[in-house]
Amino acid sequence: MTRPSHSPTKIFAAVTIAFMLFAILVALGTWQVERRNWKHALIRQVEARIHAPPVPVPGPAAWAGITAEKDAYRRVVVRGRYVNDRETYVRATTVRGSGYWVMTPLRTDEGYIVLINRGFVPPAMRKAHSTVTTPTTVIGLLRITEPKGGFLRGNDAAADRWHSRDVTAIAGARSLSNVAPYFIDAQAEPMGKDTPVGGLTVVTFSDNHLVYALTWYSLSLIVLGGTVVLIRRDSRARQRTSGKD
Repeated sequence: MTRPSHSPTKIFAAVTIAFMLFAILVALGTWQVERRNWKHALIRQVEARIHAPPVPVPGPAAWAGITAEKDAYRRVVVRGRYVNDRETYVRATTVRGSGYWVMTPLRTDEGYIVLINRGFVPPAMRKAHSTVTTPTTVIGLLRITEPKGGFLRGNDAAADRWHSRDVTAIAGARSLSNVAPYFIDAQAEPMGKDTPVGGLTVVTFSDNHLVYALTWYSLSLIVLGGTVVLIRRDSRARQRTSGKD
């Protein structure tokens, strides 16, 4: 059976739409390549921050300018005294199993508060871990606040159930003021059986951009190939029609 040819108007419209779709898919693929380059640069920056000598934590004058891209995982140092009676326990899943992060406010020598993640404790040690009552120096990684809660689990301040380290919410629940908008993952303290285990920060970045880019580029080639097939078939149909005439 001979395929009928389409009107030039229909072919033009189909080809126009196909090339627009092709251009969009190519643009999406290129965007993913650019995102991949940005992500790899960010990973290199974070790796450099983690292994750099510690710098003083940002004080109140710098709080407004803190961003994840610029400051996350920066190695910092701060000195002060723990406010142990206002600790918060945040649900945690680590290489050591399930338990809690021990989030303890530190009143710095300058007078403001920084939340310190002293480390991980199993459920049995939730309120039986060691405390530090003397002035202390904390070295660790600056982390950006984690608002609202964990995946499908919101924080419930009234019930004292925490699934993320939401600095603002924790500060409010513990009646803390002048609190830094970040927290610090402390490095491991001298180990004792009842000491929270620090230094468990997992630094990972999703990096699926190459897969996404190849997907978009592949789809663009499929669209381009389909358009070529459509044009060729219609051209052959026209030739056969002309031959009959």
